[in-house]
Amino acid sequence: MTTPGFRPTHVVPGPGMAAWEAPDPARPTVPLDPLLPVQLVERRGDWAHVLCANGWSAWVDGRLLVAVPQDPPAPEGPPARTADPRPLLARADETLARYRAAVEELAGGGLDGESFRGRTQGLRVGVVVDAEHVWLYDVQHGRWVYADGTRLSTYAADDSPRAAAAQSPVGHAPTQVVTPDGP
Repeated sequence: MTTPGFRPTHVVPGPGMAAWEAPDPARPTVPLDPLLPVQLVERRGDWAHVLCANGWSAWVDGRLLVAVPQDPPAPEGPPARTADPRPLLARADETLARYRAAVEELAGGGLDGESFRGRTQGLRVGVVVDAEHVWLYDVQHGRWVYADGTRLSTYAADDSPRAAAAQSPVGHAPTQVVTPDGP
């Protein structure tokens, strides 16, 4: 259940992250799950006090948090239909349903801890909904996208951009700067 007034400001990075009861490395607590939406409450140097959607709070290394844009990306031109957000929403729903089924089986005694880990291995989902704004994690492309209901736009990716040469069409040399003295 989400805490009233909860507005995510950050997301836990992909591998998850260590958490502490206080800004003290000697007081560890349960680690935070990957892609968990959190709200930054306080900063103390590199330490960040975060509030989770369920009301639980912890101290984390604030340098590792992934910021959720508070203002959706502005369109670069007039509205145009681009990628439809519905397939990503359907994949998020399917992934959550698979996780929920594994939890039910674990809670009912049909799975042990190791089988549960095996059943949920590789499942990834990330969804932040704030009124008409939604941020979705696109597992297939390793990126976060923003959707306003009619179109998607990428705002964060797992990988750094590829080199221009790697994106060049086959058979074409990369662009060169030519001066009067040659390339």
